[in-house]
Amino acid sequence: MRTTDLPEIRKLDLFSSMNENSFSNLMNAAYLQTFPAEMQLIAEGDTADFLFVVVEGCVELHANANGREATMAMVRPIGTFILAAVLKDAVYLMSARTGAKSRVLMIPAQNVREAFANDDAFARAIVQELANCYRGVVKDHKDHKLRTAVERLANRLLKYHADQGETGEVQLPYDKRTLASLLGMTPENLSRAFGTLKPYGVVVDGARVTLTDLDGLSGLAKPNPLIDERKA
Repeated sequence: MRTTDLPEIRKLDLFSSMNENSFSNLMNAAYLQTFPAEMQLIAEGDTADFLFVVVEGCVELHANANGREATMAMVRPIGTFILAAVLKDAVYLMSARTGAKSRVLMIPAQNVREAFANDDAFARAIVQELANCYRGVVKDHKDHKLRTAVERLANRLLKYHADQGETGEVQLPYDKRTLASLLGMTPENLSRAFGTLKPYGVVVDGARVTLTDLDGLSGLAKPNPLIDERKA
């Protein structure tokens, strides 16, 4: 693949500091492919053959155990998965499927490991990326351990509201089954949680949520930058 085909990838923090030769070698055997929605990309337990970069669309990371399935994360452009398994030459701990029609760049795992060994700037960028991922996991763990289901939903609505321009309305970015799984709930519990938030000005109409009492909702949610700020 020509590196000039993906200028947006070159700007990603993970790749921006690489020298041109290392970047060209890394992308030499990479594939850029478009997948339809609901396409399974990887399965947990399989060997990590590629590092994936979501260029367009959305990818759902999910896991299964004892007949249960949970959504672990949603990856949007431009985001990578699953870096740790690639570096360790280990198996995937999660499965991945497209949540919408998506363009995904697949970089052979061996190329990533070779670049990590040979390009100091890339190695430092990977350490930074993994540190960010680790802190994100800790924040998600705190969100689930220290908040009720209603508080988790309230904070998620406030986050979406900030991300979408603070207009007083929120468009849910995922279907309610996926949102419930992300928040550690069943769809039934999510529905009850929305009902609990009605007195706090939350009005639900399909995927559109109107927030008419932001002060009341914030008072219930009690946002905490040590949990909710992605860059902290």
